[in-house]
Amino acid sequence: MSTGMRLGWRLTQARHWLKRRLAPPAVILMYHRVTELANDPHLLAVTPGHFAEHLEAIRSHGVPMRLGDLLRALQEGRVPRRAVVVTLDDGYADNLHHAKPLLSRYGVPATVFVTAGQVGLGREFWWDELDRVLLQPGTLPSELQLRVNGSVREWRLEGSSTYSEDEYRRDRSWHIECRDDPGPRQRLFRELFDLLYQQPFNQREAILEQLMSWAQAPALARPSHRVLTGEEAVQLLEGDLVEIGAHTMTHPVLAARSPAEQRWEIQESKTRLQAMLGREVVSFAYPHGSTTPEAAASLRETGFLCACSSRADSVFRTADRFELPRLGVRNWDGDSFTRWLRWWLGS
Repeated sequence: MSTGMRLGWRLTQARHWLKRRLAPPAVILMYHRVTELANDPHLLAVTPGHFAEHLEAIRSHGVPMRLGDLLRALQEGRVPRRAVVVTLDDGYADNLHHAKPLLSRYGVPATVFVTAGQVGLGREFWWDELDRVLLQPGTLPSELQLRVNGSVREWRLEGSSTYSEDEYRRDRSWHIECRDDPGPRQRLFRELFDLLYQQPFNQREAILEQLMSWAQAPALARPSHRVLTGEEAVQLLEGDLVEIGAHTMTHPVLAARSPAEQRWEIQESKTRLQAMLGREVVSFAYPHGSTTPEAAASLRETGFLCACSSRADSVFRTADRFELPRLGVRNWDGDSFTRWLRWWLGS
């Protein structure tokens, strides 16, 4: 980094710090999974041990709040100093079995944003299916052909058709943000992720079906990667510590979908979850952080009260309630998380 770049970065940090000191903000934390994973190519998981340390830090250095209470406080212009809201995206089953007991132990409320169309489906999310097919030990055909939008794409595994347990253990710390790929399987994983990321649901499913057929992999969810069932979603609400919000039906990049498709994803997810849970669903989180004016308008029309994005910032009094910023949390130990949290809280 050049001297000028370092100076610019320090000035930016100083402005952020001063802003937080003069107008103490709230923060909304974004988690996904609370579990132990042998490999985590998308960096979605926080271990239960670290999550417990995070909750302890939130209790010690922040004021835990429900998302709805924060929204009301914003509207009234009286947000408590150091307010912290915990959210978890997607709706993995570990949110019930690992996260909720810890939330209960520390008395920290949370909102879980559930991908309604995935509940009870018996399938993994598509990004987890890529992991199961490509990054786990086993043998695959050396050549892959996929028909994508009318054309045929081809890849070769270049000597990595068989992936041993030793190779898996060697490479399991690799993730999607790594600069280098240790082998052909990781390169193929990255390319297929980029290919599938913005595909419409039906086209993505057609490509995944071809991939599963090529790998001779059943379309079943691993116990470690499964999504909540409808019964488990109801259990998650018991005790009123956890609320459930919507996260669309199919977890699309909304900006890549038509206004009509966006509207369906939003309205149908609300309808499906309310029928499942027997209560109103009023909060929403944008999958992949993809926001659009059309989506925000649909949310208002459908009766949602707020929506969370993935834009990293604190929540100030002027925040748009349909584009609330959130801070993504990684699998940090308690000390690292505490330093990070206190910086964002301006304390």
